[in-house]
Amino acid sequence: MKFSIKYIFPYFLFLIFFFYNTISVSASDNISYVKQNNQTITQKTISSPTNQDKTFVLSENHNFHFSSVLKGIGGIFFLLLLGLLFSKDRKNIPWKTVIVGLFLQIIFAIGLLYVPVISDFLEFTGHVFVKILDFSRAGSKFVFGSLADSNKFGYIFAFQILPTIVFFSALTSLLFYWKIIQKIVKVLGWLFSRLMNISGAEALSVAGNIFVGMIESPLMIKKYLPKMNFSEMMLVMTGGLSTMAGGVLAAYIGILGGNDPVLRIEFAKHLIAASVMAAPGAILFSKMIVPNPDSVNSKVSVDNTSISKNSIESITNGTLQGIKLAATIAGMLIVFIAIINMVNFCMIKLGEWTGLNNIIFEYTDGKFTECSIQLILGYIFAPFMWILGICKHDITLVGQLLGEKIIFNEFVGYLHFAELRTAGAFLESKSIIMTTYILCGFANFGSVGMLIGGIGSLAHNQKATAARYGFTALVAGTLTALMSATIIGMFQ
Repeated sequence: MKFSIKYIFPYFLFLIFFFYNTISVSASDNISYVKQNNQTITQKTISSPTNQDKTFVLSENHNFHFSSVLKGIGGIFFLLLLGLLFSKDRKNIPWKTVIVGLFLQIIFAIGLLYVPVISDFLEFTGHVFVKILDFSRAGSKFVFGSLADSNKFGYIFAFQILPTIVFFSALTSLLFYWKIIQKIVKVLGWLFSRLMNISGAEALSVAGNIFVGMIESPLMIKKYLPKMNFSEMMLVMTGGLSTMAGGVLAAYIGILGGNDPVLRIEFAKHLIAASVMAAPGAILFSKMIVPNPDSVNSKVSVDNTSISKNSIESITNGTLQGIKLAATIAGMLIVFIAIINMVNFCMIKLGEWTGLNNIIFEYTDGKFTECSIQLILGYIFAPFMWILGICKHDITLVGQLLGEKIIFNEFVGYLHFAELRTAGAFLESKSIIMTTYILCGFANFGSVGMLIGGIGSLAHNQKATAARYGFTALVAGTLTALMSATIIGMFQ
């Protein structure tokens, strides 16, 4: 009988579900709520300033349970199986690349949690990001006055987060003009090319996405884009959708950390780690889903061409790009959040007329009180969250956040995530950390459209290829984020 993956898929799911029911442990083994006066100095805290009675505690030693590791292994195999199911050419999957990519992600996660040198470096980088956030807030206060002070007027997104994007865009443009980013990217590109057997142009693009946006990174390989095959284009797109640029990374630190310096450092460390881990993960799933049929050219050459003539012009250009990006983000948030509320209004009214809201309230034990987009997304993605190792209490919350990220964008997801964390909605701190990684990246439908347009403007002959593999790259980008979350969750 001819082998087909579809024959073993149902049996694999059955084994996964049986496996999880067998080793499932109570939530009390993994987390405890403690009062602030009971905390010890060996613990780090993720808490909300407005919710001090419910404080999440994370151990500095990151003690993990054997069951958590087993769940993580099950989640890894499940994600690899999904990658295999979506593969366009299963016979030619470069398994060495897949294994190396997975190995790099696991090594980085272990280093983040257990190797002092790596952990301290990431914490230092987090301090740098937080300090830059303070600099951007100084500029915001000069322009907007006390409106930029959250202690006086509360949290105002337009005055406290969007200016950060503008400042980081200007700073990135300056570092690019000074060729600092290109040098770092070249080293990382060389490593990715040698370790994972991908072309030099692909490696540069993926490495560049760690520092700059999904449209800016292909500029460093502009001269290679027209000659890239479909597998290489797939990786360029997947890398762009899987990682986060510095400007929005800083914005997410501000959204999740607020004014708490400890929280900002902690979230900064994990957000930076999520973006770095996404690079080998993007290569893993991109090459698994669309293997490269041609020989690989490992030559690494960064395009150092800059449209700026001097440092002042580079700052000016970066500022203008940042203003455009900030305005785009603000506009999308206004529209998407308005759409969510409009659709929810119709669904809630339908639930009132049909009595569905009462049924939902009883069925979910009060977790959801009415029919909404959040309810539907939560229950669609909840099984996947459970398989990846998130506790049963939090799977619908994390599931709905993933759905919001994919359908709307990651900003909507992170904003809602911050609200839920502040309200003490999560049972486990592990869920909070894994969600930070799950929402990493630009893997949403709107970003796919922007990426297709951006690539088409740089290489007209590749626009059709970008459109053809847009949804596939979205799937690969989503799997990348889920893989990073699963790996980091193994050791929590």
